[in-house]
Amino acid sequence: MKDEQDYFDEWIDDEAETDEEEDEVTFLEFEAETDEDEEEDEDDEPSEVRTVVMSKNGMIALLSLKTSAAGAQIVRIDPRQSLPSAQSYEDCADAAHWFRRSVATSQQNGWLVAYDGEPLYG
Repeated sequence: MKDEQDYFDEWIDDEAETDEEEDEVTFLEFEAETDEDEEEDEDDEPSEVRTVVMSKNGMIALLSLKTSAAGAQIVRIDPRQSLPSAQSYEDCADAAHWFRRSVATSQQNGWLVAYDGEPLYG
């Protein structure tokens, strides 16, 4: 492409002569390609996820551990913080240790475990 506007003209229709049927087909083709790419990414690497939902004084918090061959990640959603936090680990055993320690510390601080297991879908 020689001009940056050529790229944007393909995705953003600013010309009145465009046929609506062409737009629908293009969108459907794009949507189908995206779904296939997501399915391939999900099947590339097996992983395990453990999620703990905790409650305290009407607040709900989430702590999640995802482990795979490439490493592990702990994600914490704390209602007192504006954004979730994530910590990555190369060693899955190290991540599991810190995950268990975080859950135990939270319980010592008055948080009640409402759910502990794999994420529920549906």
